[in-house]
Amino acid sequence: MYERFYGLRERPFDLLPNPRFLYLTPRQREALSNLQYGLSTPRGLTLLIGEAGTGKTTLVQAALAELNRDNVECVLVSNPTLTRDEFYEYLATGFNLGAGAAQSKTRFLFEFRRHLQERHAEGRLSALVLDEAQSLPYELLEEVRLLSNIETATVKLLNVVLTGQPELADKLNEPGLRQLKQRISLRCQIEPLSFQETAAYIAGRLRIAGGNPAAIFSREAILAIHEASGGVPRIVNVVCDNALIGGFAAETRPVLRATVEEVCRDFDLRSAAPFGSATSAHRPSVSDPASGPSSSSSSSDRPGQKTDSTSPGLDTAVHDAVARITVNETDAENPSAADQNTPLFGAGGRRRFSFFK
Repeated sequence: MYERFYGLRERPFDLLPNPRFLYLTPRQREALSNLQYGLSTPRGLTLLIGEAGTGKTTLVQAALAELNRDNVECVLVSNPTLTRDEFYEYLATGFNLGAGAAQSKTRFLFEFRRHLQERHAEGRLSALVLDEAQSLPYELLEEVRLLSNIETATVKLLNVVLTGQPELADKLNEPGLRQLKQRISLRCQIEPLSFQETAAYIAGRLRIAGGNPAAIFSREAILAIHEASGGVPRIVNVVCDNALIGGFAAETRPVLRATVEEVCRDFDLRSAAPFGSATSAHRPSVSDPASGPSSSSSSSDRPGQKTDSTSPGLDTAVHDAVARITVNETDAENPSAADQNTPLFGAGGRRRFSFFK
């Protein structure tokens, strides 16, 4: 719809867990490494916690995409609101255990243990991934614990990955699930994006889709997106996609803050404070342009230099894209006056957000 108007090859903000658009903060990179390790080695139970919309399913899809399917068989349960019988029927089908195992829990457990032992003897692994695990009823969480107990004297035969919202962590803290919690060997948590990370996330997606970030969103629009979303990637996607539709309808290039605010009103998005203090702490203050991380002046702060120290682990291409998001509302009225080479952080003893004058 708006792709040609903004010079894009494809829509950059679709609500799909597409690993090609994966953006990794240091915390998310650590979480992805834990998922990959928990699936490719006999580790037992791995837990990933994150607020709704922070990218858990995308990380799972990225980890699964990297698996060696010849060595690791994996069954993904993305809708865990099942009865116990339906749960075992699903697993029997996923692990190719036959019709008999799908009809009887006793038959399932017998055939499943034999299946895992045979794979282990061949040097191969089996894994079960339960996405949206906060929706698992207590009965199934206990079944998951018992399945994770399938082992020999020296090795776990089934890797289990649980991913869910903070409600899952609350469940695991209850006395009745303490045995399941004690069996977690790897645990990680992802948080909403900071202001810098939100800018990098948007710029990275636009570049992957073939666009020039500086020509598509103004700096004030980026700030408004972060304020409305609290750095939650799913909300960022919704706001960005609808802002591009609105900008296309108004024939506005780049998208201005007013367009973003109109989208936020339509979706009833208010302050991002409820997402937690960690997010609020990352939000820059207009009255304090230097509210980003302070540091002494160095060569990395000068215009034209990479500032990897401000965004640890950022891909260079993504970081360069962020550095070119410099168009403000005044520049949008006179596009020829926009300075496309001003970096995201200005020169000087303290870093400042170039979204602000």
